Amino acid sequence: MKHLALLLVICLLPGYSSGDELKPFTSDGCSSFPDGTWQENRLWLSCCEEHDRAYWKGGTYQQRLDADNRLKECVAAVGKPNTALLMLAGVRVGGSPYFPTAFRWGYGWPYPRNYGELTEEELLQVKQLTEP
Repeated sequence: MKHLALLLVICLLPGYSSGDELKPFTSDGCSSFPDGTWQENRLWLSCCEEHDRAYWKGGTYQQRLDADNRLKECVAAVGKPNTALLMLAGVRVGGSPYFPTAFRWGYGWPYPRNYGELTEEELLQVKQLTEP
C-alpha cells in the first residue's frame, strides 16, 4: 500500500511522464459528443479537431484552459452558443490528464502525464509530427 501511495504522488508531480515518445496525431472528432447537428452533422467538427491537436500535445494547465475556451468560441461562432457551453463543461470535467482515456490532456504521450511545459526535445517531436 505504501508503494501505491508513492507511485500516486510521483504521478501527480508537475510534468511527470512515464515516457517521452509522442505518438502520431489522431483525432476522434468530438469524442463522445456529436460532431454537429442532425441537419449539419459535421458543423463543429473542425473545432473539435483543432481542440484535439492541443490535447494531443498537452502542456500546462493554462494551455488546456485556453484550448477549451477556443473550442467554446469556435462552436459559438458557428451559431451554437448553448452547445458551446455544454461542450466546455464536458471537456473541463472529462479531459483531465489524470484519467487514462484516449481523449485526456496530453493523450499523445504515454500515460500517466501531468500538466507541465513541454521540453525542447518534446517540442521538437511535436514539430516533427505536425509538419508535412
